[in-house]
Amino acid sequence: MALSPDTLAQFKDTIARFARERLLPIEADIAEHDRIPDDVIAEMRSLGLFGLSVPEQYGGLGLSVFEECEVVVELTYAAPAFRSVIGTNVGIGSQAIMQDGTEQQKQHYLPRIASGDIITSFCLTEPDAGSDAASLSTSARLDGDSYVLNGTKRYITNAPKAGLFTVMARTAAHEPKANGISAFLIEAGTPGVRTGRPDKKMGQQGSHVADVIFDDCRVPASSIVGGVPGQGFKTAMKVLDRGRIHIAAVCVGVARRLINECLRYSRDRKQFGQPIGDFQLVQAMLADSEAECYAAHAMTLEAARQFDAGNQVSKQASCCKMFASEMVGRVADRAVQIHGGAGYMSEYCIERFYRDVRLFRLYEGTTQIQQLIIARHMLREHG
Repeated sequence: MALSPDTLAQFKDTIARFARERLLPIEADIAEHDRIPDDVIAEMRSLGLFGLSVPEQYGGLGLSVFEECEVVVELTYAAPAFRSVIGTNVGIGSQAIMQDGTEQQKQHYLPRIASGDIITSFCLTEPDAGSDAASLSTSARLDGDSYVLNGTKRYITNAPKAGLFTVMARTAAHEPKANGISAFLIEAGTPGVRTGRPDKKMGQQGSHVADVIFDDCRVPASSIVGGVPGQGFKTAMKVLDRGRIHIAAVCVGVARRLINECLRYSRDRKQFGQPIGDFQLVQAMLADSEAECYAAHAMTLEAARQFDAGNQVSKQASCCKMFASEMVGRVADRAVQIHGGAGYMSEYCIERFYRDVRLFRLYEGTTQIQQLIIARHMLREHG
């Protein structure tokens, strides 16, 4: 671990207070205006949140996955849009460089990623390639000592503010599926790169996604992550293992917030002359939510420990992501039910969180994709 137990506890406490005292009071304003203020982002930079996972030698905090999960649970007590600001830098936007990048690529990009001076985006999904990521059609044609990219990436988190894109593109058209895919590091402002208008979403206002379009975008061959063509899909899959554990921790943090909102309301709201928390059917919903959140938290931390130990955790990461994302959806649904009519009104945060959490079952692999991954690993292990 990068931190001693006492230091980790102090850091978690700092992030918990930041989430509750600084972020929580402005949640409604963020949702209304769909924008996180620059001064809040600056505070997140000063706390080191953009560099949670970046090694210390490159200017980050160098947290283990276990430590990262513990911190993320505290941060996501506030609306998940705040986490999304740092999420790509901590996760899929930096991990490709950290895991497979050349030393020159690491030295050039990681310090700026860790400081939050540049925001990263991970460009994998396309209009016709979502769950079947290996079928992507964005092309990268070799022309001398450069590659020329053409194609469109869709639903790319943080694209409107990104300074660096990790782009999956097909460098070998004749290679089947994943074998011909390479990962490129392309800076915003490169000729031939543009972003579309930010998409309007069901929830998570303050977090922005958009298309990224490549139109005869020419980049040097040295832009390939690790300098080796054809390794991009393998890199993406390695990145997603860690990212899925991270998302599971996010779901646990949000569920904890929802449960506490329900406990508060159950004590304050009275019906039939007594707090609704005295009624056993309400208690059953509270108990189910607590048990499922506890189970998801335990799963996530165990998978994180296994990842940090260097073990293969693709199955465990998918288990965590599937269970935790489905869990927080159930908790949010119960939260609306416990709040009754108030849970359907925008003056309470429950309505907003109910919309926010729906995304967790979709990105970084849908629930159905996680089921396929888990089952394939089970059958392979049994065989």
